[in-house]
Amino acid sequence: MKQVIREILGTVAFATRTEDPVTYVIAQPCVDLKDKACIEECPVDCIYEGQRMLYIQPDECVDCGACEPVCPVEAIYYEDDVPEQWSAYTAANVEFFDGIGSPGGASKVGLVPKDHPIVAALPPQQSEEH
Repeated sequence: MKQVIREILGTVAFATRTEDPVTYVIAQPCVDLKDKACIEECPVDCIYEGQRMLYIQPDECVDCGACEPVCPVEAIYYEDDVPEQWSAYTAANVEFFDGIGSPGGASKVGLVPKDHPIVAALPPQQSEEH
């Protein structure tokens, strides 16, 4: 069933994609947590794993919003709703894919052994439980 949804949504996404590719954005609360519930919910496999956080591939995202409500730390926002303190993460989610492009699914790639420079420069983050 999930594959059928991916095929349907993928067709719609590529037919309606605009010049501005950003859709949903993963922000700083994901750093060093990477719960991955969003990966399980994504019907188009567009959430990629970096060293310290997850990133949404904007050309592959279909704006379905399935990822946002399952994030336990509320790190996922629609591009227009990213809080000001994390506004740099909009560009980070796009720029992370420089040199990678749009591979057509995170499961094909696995862990990407890098992070965007703003993430790489952060000190280790701790969850609220620690």
